[in-house]
Amino acid sequence: MAFQTVFKRYELKYMLTLAQKERILKAMAPYMGLDNYGRTTIRNIYFDTDNYRLIRRSAEKPAYKEKLRIRSYAQATPDSTVFVELKKKFEKVVYKRRLPLCEADAMQWVCGESQCPVNTQISREIDYFMSFYGKLKPTLFLSYEREAYYDRNGGDFRITFDDHILCRQTDIDLCSAAYGTSILPEGNVLMELKCSGGIPLWMVDILSRERIYKTSFSKYGTAYSTLIFPEISNKKLTPQKETLSYGSNF
Repeated sequence: MAFQTVFKRYELKYMLTLAQKERILKAMAPYMGLDNYGRTTIRNIYFDTDNYRLIRRSAEKPAYKEKLRIRSYAQATPDSTVFVELKKKFEKVVYKRRLPLCEADAMQWVCGESQCPVNTQISREIDYFMSFYGKLKPTLFLSYEREAYYDRNGGDFRITFDDHILCRQTDIDLCSAAYGTSILPEGNVLMELKCSGGIPLWMVDILSRERIYKTSFSKYGTAYSTLIFPEISNKKLTPQKETLSYGSNF
């Protein structure tokens, strides 16, 4: 099966109530269709340095930021296909490179236990990323339920609705069940508009009519502030260990 491996687009996020989602679904029905996968549970493993350099840098909202994750679109097995994804954002444009591999090969490669089994431009980009940041480790399991819609007229405009966003720092395994701490307020849905150019006028009309405004919401960033940072802050370390462990990194 052929997979898209290179993406360049805008990704605009909006926080909705369930009632707003239903009204948007009704209004967009003539233009958008549910993709072949229907409602899916997406699982992600995010990788970072020991001192969470990547997500801390992202939280500063720089002009350029990047992250690395492994994603599956169902509960994985060691032999099933997952995606190693290098995602970058520069001046509001998202650039994503992804490489399909079996779960076992993907985890061993990104964890630094083996070489990538294929040699491509994307694998070399990811290798450079990993060599630049040094030893990376799986820091977070994050899952969510997604409904994805495509443009019936053949354009590249896409709409996704995500809910039940869960995260955890234990049992970080794409082969495991989806469970963890919820980081989305109950009754809310995260909508993303994905496009390479402008938003269609019919969608602009819907957003204006419903008074829905763009928001900033990072799943990994919210998980870090909700789950990881409080744990780091509450650690009871001796002054000597604190200096040795953190130094000027925090």
